[in-house]
Amino acid sequence: MARCGFGCWGRCRPDTRYGKGKRWLAVWVDPDGKECSTAYDRKADAERKIAAMGADIARGDYIDPNAGKVLFGDFAERWLASRLVDPSTKIRYEYIHRLHVAPVFAKRQVKAIKPSHVQAWISDLSSRFGTSTVQTAFLVLQGVFSLAVADEVIKRSPAKSPVVQVPKRAAEEITAWSDERVSAVIDAHPDLFRLLPMIGAACGLRQGELFGLALEDFDIDERVLRVRRQIKKLGGDHVYALPKNDRERVVPLPDWAAGAVKRHVSVYRPLLCSLPWEKLDGKPRTHNLLFRWTDDRHIRSRTYSEIVWKPALVQAGVIAPPGKDSRQRRRYTTSRKEGLHQLRHYYASVMLAGGVSVRELAEYLGHADPGFTLASTPT
Repeated sequence: MARCGFGCWGRCRPDTRYGKGKRWLAVWVDPDGKECSTAYDRKADAERKIAAMGADIARGDYIDPNAGKVLFGDFAERWLASRLVDPSTKIRYEYIHRLHVAPVFAKRQVKAIKPSHVQAWISDLSSRFGTSTVQTAFLVLQGVFSLAVADEVIKRSPAKSPVVQVPKRAAEEITAWSDERVSAVIDAHPDLFRLLPMIGAACGLRQGELFGLALEDFDIDERVLRVRRQIKKLGGDHVYALPKNDRERVVPLPDWAAGAVKRHVSVYRPLLCSLPWEKLDGKPRTHNLLFRWTDDRHIRSRTYSEIVWKPALVQAGVIAPPGKDSRQRRRYTTSRKEGLHQLRHYYASVMLAGGVSVRELAEYLGHADPGFTLASTPT
């Protein structure tokens, strides 16, 4: 039953406040036995609220109306702290939240955020950033709302409304490089680094796996390579970690690649390198890295890309010579189609042409799903 704001039930004698403010209270008892109330201007609105709360309690769908008043930013901190993901993924989530989610939603009450607010945010992000950034930002936003639903702070996630549409990454046609192009890129590498693209083309390793490759991973007699780790960047530092999908694997080692490894090791001694395992405070592990930088440290992705890989692409005629930016710094014009990952596509095309099944190739590439291997196979 609704009661008036002066504390009595039904109609009461007006005083100087008569006709001002919210004079009717919707009063109900929640499942925990606690009396709750909400003020309304009209008695009819208060009665509707009581009926709705009673129906929710009967269905087991009751949510405290005050629960949703928590700020989105506070709940986002809970969600980020609860993620059981690898450190690099967690760093990316925190970065994306800080730059793209928190500025818009952090100071809003969770219950006050509507699907229209989410869609407007997605549209704005899409006008300024790439699809990958938008999708990751939405993943973070949706995760926070899902936790809010699970904790019974809100009934439904505004991120799951049918009106919310997230851009999808357009499917790219993958074309494998020719033998001639791959050979030209390899030949354009300085001798110290030439084995790196050779192993990429011969065994299909990812970039971080190439950088983390150690002498003890090769079984020259058996002609196999055991992919056991990668070097990952966490913030400004690096760690050893399991390959993507947390799966070690064994890859066939062609005779010509085995010979190239022997020649490289005879000239360039392996680098004894210690790094933490999986996280920055992880237990250090030491390996005889096959590849080293000129300062006798492990290879870093951006340094290799700018100083070795891209100049090799220019020499091989794959991309144009670099230009200069406004600060007269050298800048190359490249796309995803000219990255080191192209050697992995080349490897896949060679293996399939040689009669290897998609399932076998998925094992060699470290894909969890052969369907993904098929979808990402170059033409």
